[in-house]
Amino acid sequence: MENNLILKNISKHISLTAQETTYFLSLLKEKKLARKDLILKQEQICKEINFVQSGILRAFYMDTSGKESTIMFALSDWWITDMFCYIHHQPAMLNIEALEESVIWQLSKDHLEELYLKVPKFERFFRILMQNAYIREQLRTIENLSLPAEERYNNFLQKYPLAAQRVTQKQIASYLGITPEFLSAIKTGKQKNYQS
Repeated sequence: MENNLILKNISKHISLTAQETTYFLSLLKEKKLARKDLILKQEQICKEINFVQSGILRAFYMDTSGKESTIMFALSDWWITDMFCYIHHQPAMLNIEALEESVIWQLSKDHLEELYLKVPKFERFFRILMQNAYIREQLRTIENLSLPAEERYNNFLQKYPLAAQRVTQKQIASYLGITPEFLSAIKTGKQKNYQS
């Protein structure tokens, strides 16, 4: 069981004893994913929060016409779920798919509640995780409301260079809230600027 990465992730915010580490690891379920595997579909009950050991996942919303809006990408050392639905044990609003072969660790809602009771310091860990996610999404919303698409694209490249290399132009465009054609025009404009 290759679990060094998740333990390093946890150790960023809390320290565990050997016994607490063993208990935490006993609650995790490893899952290997092929490209395009869905670990969550809209309307399913969201039961797990997922830690990405390797690979890359994408959370997206699909409207009734089939249009996809990418909400987030999760690379190695990231957590991903449909947080509202996970916390409230509700049908999912999002789909989560593997964009390449991936390995994840899953923690069920029931096991998370047990963890809070038996190792209360995990409440601090997940509070920090959720605070950081809230801040990231708030900043993204403000960017989407206030910045032109080219600046949003440049910010995406700076913040997520590994994701930019491993996901499709269509997926990046849906994350930025623009069409793939418009993103192509932005990229072509950047190339012209570099050549002149």
